[in-house]
Amino acid sequence: MVQRARTPKPFASPVPTFSATAVMDVDDPSPPRIRRLEESVVNRIAAGEVIQRPSSAVKELVENSLDAGASTVSVTVKDGGLKLIQVSDDGHGIQFEDLPILCERHTTSKLSAYEDLQTITSMGFRGEALASMTYVGHVTVTTITEGQLHGYRVSYKDGVMENEPKPCAAVKGTQVMVENLFYNMVARRKTLQNSNDDYPKIVDFICRFAVHHINVNFSCRKHGANRADVHSASTSSRLDAIRNVYGASVVRDLMEIEVSDDNAADAVFKMDGYISNANYVAKKITMILFINDRLVDCTALKRAIEFVYSATLPQASKPFVYMSINLPPKHVDVNIHPTKKEVSLLNQECIIEIIKNAIEEKLRNSNTTRIFQTQAVNSTTLTQANTQKEKGTEVKMTSGVKSQKTPVSQMVRTDPRNPSGRLHSYWHGQSSKLEKKSDLVSIRNVVRSRRNPKDAGDLSSRHELLMEIDSHCHPGLLDVVKNCTYVGLADEVFALIQHSTRLYLVNVVNVSKELMYQQVLCRFGNFNAIQLSEPAPLQELLMMALKDDELMDDENDEEKLEIAEVNSEILKENAEMINEYFSIHVDKDGNLTRLPVVLDQYTPDMDRLPEFVLTMGNDVTWDDEKECFRTAAAAIGNFYALHPPILPNPSGSGIQLYKKNKDCMESGEPVDNTDEDEIDQELLAEAETAWSQREWTIQHILFPSMRLFLKPPTSMATDGTFVQVASLEKLYKIFERC
Repeated sequence: MVQRARTPKPFASPVPTFSATAVMDVDDPSPPRIRRLEESVVNRIAAGEVIQRPSSAVKELVENSLDAGASTVSVTVKDGGLKLIQVSDDGHGIQFEDLPILCERHTTSKLSAYEDLQTITSMGFRGEALASMTYVGHVTVTTITEGQLHGYRVSYKDGVMENEPKPCAAVKGTQVMVENLFYNMVARRKTLQNSNDDYPKIVDFICRFAVHHINVNFSCRKHGANRADVHSASTSSRLDAIRNVYGASVVRDLMEIEVSDDNAADAVFKMDGYISNANYVAKKITMILFINDRLVDCTALKRAIEFVYSATLPQASKPFVYMSINLPPKHVDVNIHPTKKEVSLLNQECIIEIIKNAIEEKLRNSNTTRIFQTQAVNSTTLTQANTQKEKGTEVKMTSGVKSQKTPVSQMVRTDPRNPSGRLHSYWHGQSSKLEKKSDLVSIRNVVRSRRNPKDAGDLSSRHELLMEIDSHCHPGLLDVVKNCTYVGLADEVFALIQHSTRLYLVNVVNVSKELMYQQVLCRFGNFNAIQLSEPAPLQELLMMALKDDELMDDENDEEKLEIAEVNSEILKENAEMINEYFSIHVDKDGNLTRLPVVLDQYTPDMDRLPEFVLTMGNDVTWDDEKECFRTAAAAIGNFYALHPPILPNPSGSGIQLYKKNKDCMESGEPVDNTDEDEIDQELLAEAETAWSQREWTIQHILFPSMRLFLKPPTSMATDGTFVQVASLEKLYKIFERC
């Protein structure tokens, strides 16, 4: 076997400089000649060390997105990253003038002089990652900066553009797509052929970033998959971030830890994080370490922590550790590893010793109690125990609880994932086509993303409104909502749900209105936005609403115009406030351009937009802060509620309303059959789509969100929103009499 000699690395340079090489002739006894390598060979050798595997490329691209100030980062991977890696963000984008040199080696916006490394705060600084990707894959970049009318897309190969940037439609930020990674490195590609090897590493990277960067939304999925393997929403709590990524069972056994040392002569640093207690048991250590917001590994610190836990945890059990260490930038050397996965710290041994002692003390103080999870005895064990008891053998059960057989009158379907009890399963040929668009699991994962307010969350008026919601919550209805199973729609307004052995009718309009109201207050000041395709003039919307208002029929057009102008001015005067708190954007010309995302994956019925604008201008109390928030949230909640579509329901006899010749309808004469030629097919198709879309939204978005977020007020117990229509126990009593 012939082994290639590796050129030694110079000090403080992560990538070897292959400027020349020695060539030996076997028959020539003279010393080998030194020849300069071609630049393409040098670049490919360097690229293979910077981009070692697909997960290395993902890490570099995600770090670039975070350096760009992104609040949302989405990663899509195909075949473990060998076929496709796509990273999209909503950062500041790339200037058009910078695109020609974007993928050249050692081009960067992070520093300009070597001395800048002493104060570097960004994760990238060498300008090698994108360049390396172009030498081992096909790279396409799509970007748009704020204020541009369109974006640009350009492809790169071997560090240079393959063609001029082409204008294209784009969303805010940058999308980098790397295809056919390592297509020109046969040996490397063969070692990575198993796509199952690298995708878990990519998911692990995204999970670690999601735990640390709690103000950023992360998602990671396989190409073509409906469900994201990682989906984390921005939150104000580190524990919530850990819960979203690693689960509630991990959070239950975590302890907060903080360590700091301000002694300038020793080691100046500050560490905060979460470590598992003695009750946590896992087969593999999970250690998430960020130093100055940089995801790194530290073998010495990891060994020290494992040594401390070895005296506390059972044999073969490993801890969960999240740490964020902050030091002065000049105390950290970030330029010691090709992929920047390791850093060198000033006084590293001292820092590790302080952290080790702090963890040891924390574990010692928390090791007074242990919690052991018990497992219920299964039916087979109980049967064996009863058999032994009948034979005269006394069996003592530690739990002291006897197994009781569930009465037949209380046996109900309780698994919401089983469709056998839904009304749709009995409708042959009438199942909605929208059912196939997305499975319920992916939608539930999306709607779990809770938006916690940032600066706007400090307003006392908003806190008072949220406290009112909590204080007025009906505990019985809350249990029904949290543990209900959706059955189906009963009519245009009511839906059927099952809770335990009872069947309820639920007013979908009232429930959705209250849910939207509560979500507006929860997401207050931190909404995503729906951009309208065309700006909508407020005055035209108001005139449309006034003309449709039956109470305004007696008013002439001049009076309606005057009312519209007054309400339009009110909304323009308060435009800054409603944009900041509710993400309702009104430009200086009085055009509505943006609406808030109150519930993920849901867009309100735009036919009700004029009525909403009139309500905002006419019914909101603008001179009192608390009442302003309450009335504005109520107006938004009413607009986003799942009202029946304006077009009549075409099912059953409703199809008569779509006849082109309406003489029969107006005279009230019954029609035995309906000729397809007499039906307005275009209008009928629009109505069918609207009603089926509403039904799909109720089942897959409203009810999963209701289980997660809704706190039903006490008024819903008496106003007909929830009505019990059947009880299994009472039905059995009736059947017994028959």
